[in-house]
This record gives sequence, structure tokens and C-alpha cells, in this order.
Amino acid sequence: MHQPVLLKEILEYLNPKPGQNFIDCTIGLAGHALSIARRILPQGKILGIELDKKVLKELSQIIAGQENIILKQGNFAHLEKIVDQIDFRPINGILFDLGMSSWQIEESGRGFSFQKDEPLLMSYQAGGLTAEKIVNQWPEEDLFKILGEYGQERYARKIAQRISQVRQIQPIKTTKQLVEIIARATPAQYHHQRIHLATRTFQALRIAVNDELNNLKEALPQALEILEREGRLGIISFHSLEDRIVKNFFRQAAQRGNLKILTKKPVRPSQEEVISNPRSRSAKLRVASKQ
Repeated sequence: MHQPVLLKEILEYLNPKPGQNFIDCTIGLAGHALSIARRILPQGKILGIELDKKVLKELSQIIAGQENIILKQGNFAHLEKIVDQIDFRPINGILFDLGMSSWQIEESGRGFSFQKDEPLLMSYQAGGLTAEKIVNQWPEEDLFKILGEYGQERYARKIAQRISQVRQIQPIKTTKQLVEIIARATPAQYHHQRIHLATRTFQALRIAVNDELNNLKEALPQALEILEREGRLGIISFHSLEDRIVKNFFRQAAQRGNLKILTKKPVRPSQEEVISNPRSRSAKLRVASKQ
């Protein structure tokens, strides 16, 4: 079900070799990890970190018998702590794939897809903040800010106003309700764009629910700290704000002499890959080597 994005490029830039150890900070269904694991046999190991317990349950069946993959449930914002808990060193390469897996979109039932009618959750783990809480409880001005900043939604103000009006009449609990609100808040020509009219709003809510940008900011310095010298750090982002965080981190670390940037410009999927896997179209890969 899940097609790993930029797999050929990841293997080329991270260049896994027999006996090396790697961390996949967002292992998902192990699309990248399985290919890396094969290249580091027989002594090399890969630590796969995954926040979503349901994804880990699915993954445990996929990698059954794969002894050199170690799984750990957790948030990559606590990367150093996770590594210390299991004493996983030395570390020769670290990968972050910041996209959602196809399983989460298609099978999780948590409202990540605007093409299904599901509960408005959008969280990777049970408990805590949900999209339902945000759309029903957050002030209209805060809704406007996250839709504009995280979603780069041009009609953020109108959508936030419409949400505020509707929730006074009835609570907004499902993805279908939210899509209908977005449709009514936006002009007809907006409904026939290349991307779905709800894409940016759903993206903004998912980022806010899971605090994705702050988690990335927390994780990058830890990744640099735990890497061995000449170890490689690769990050696949799908959002301009994520890419900007990575770009700035790489540049600042390079200025201090801590990193050597290996990708002068972000690596993009080939046309063939985009055709075979349309979800890869916005992917950007940046890679650096620790000095």
C-alpha cells in the first residue's frame, strides 16, 4: 500500500553500508527502512521510531523475521532520550520522512482524508488535542492564524468565520461537515483547482493537532548531536514551512562548521515517480554530513 518517496535518492545520498547503524525517525510501514536494512546486513541495525501505535502494530507484521530492525514507539522530538534508553550507538545515518503514510490516510479512520466521512481527530495518538477541539473551541482569530500560516490558505479568514458561525448552531464533528463548511466559505472557481478545496485546511489542522513544526525544530539539533562524524542526515519534507526549518538549520550548522550540505538544492521526485505516486509531488529531500 505505501510507496516510499525518493527511495532511490535516499539510498544514494545516505549510502548505507554493511555494519552501519541507522535511525528512521518516522518509520511508518518501513518503506525506506527495509531497503536500508538490507544494505547494512549482517551486523548493521536500524532503529525505527513511530509515534502511532496502530502503525507499529501493522509494521510488526510486515517486518516479522527482520532481526536487524528495532522498533520503538515515541515522538522523534525525544530522539536523544529514545537512543539513550536502548543504548543505540554508533549512529551513521538518520532519516526523517515527514509525510503521512498511505495507511494513516486510508485506513486509520482518524479524519486525515477529506474524501471520507470520519471523526474529526487528525491525531497520531489517542488522547490530547484533536481537530474537533480546535474547530469547535479555539477563538476565530486563532483559527484564521493556523489556516493562514500552516495551510497557506488564501481564504483562511472566510473559512474561520464560517466555522465560527456553524459551531454556534451545532458542533462540527466529522470531516464531511468540515468539507461542506469550506465549500460554502470559498468561491466556486476555488472548487476546481489542481488540489482539493479542503487540502490546505486539513493540512493546517493536522500540523496544529500534532505540533509538527515544533517537534521538527526540537529533533534536528538532537539528530546532529548523536550522529557520528561523517554520518548523514536526510530529511524529506512535504510543506514549505518544514522545508524552511530544515534549510535554515542546515545553513546555520554549516556556518558553524558542524555540517556539510550535500544537496545544494532540494532533491525532487522524478516525473516518473510523480506519475506512479502522485502523493510524492511536493516532496523535497535535503541531506547533510556531520563534520
